[in-house]
Amino acid sequence: MTIEEAQQQVDRWIRQYGVRYFSELTNMAVLTEEVGELARVMARRYGDQSFKPGESDNLEEELADVLWVLICLANQTGTDLTQAFRRTLEKKTARDKERHINNPKLKE
Repeated sequence: MTIEEAQQQVDRWIRQYGVRYFSELTNMAVLTEEVGELARVMARRYGDQSFKPGESDNLEEELADVLWVLICLANQTGTDLTQAFRRTLEKKTARDKERHINNPKLKE
């Protein structure tokens, strides 16, 4: 699935099952909540914390939840994520093409 296809599929789902998009501000709050849930799993899987009883190691689900809400925000703001991501890759390449290669902190 391409990014464009994902945006289209989310839009179809919202129109069929979701009634309408939540407001942009609500979706920003939901995105923050989902990133927090992702952070919790990351802290327990890769950090020093352990899972509490009843918590699950659902990293893939949390990553997908973040992506879902991000796509919702893109759709409702008229953002073409494919084009935006291409521009970001170009920007990062122009800005950082030698920065990380020459960073002694990254060499080991």
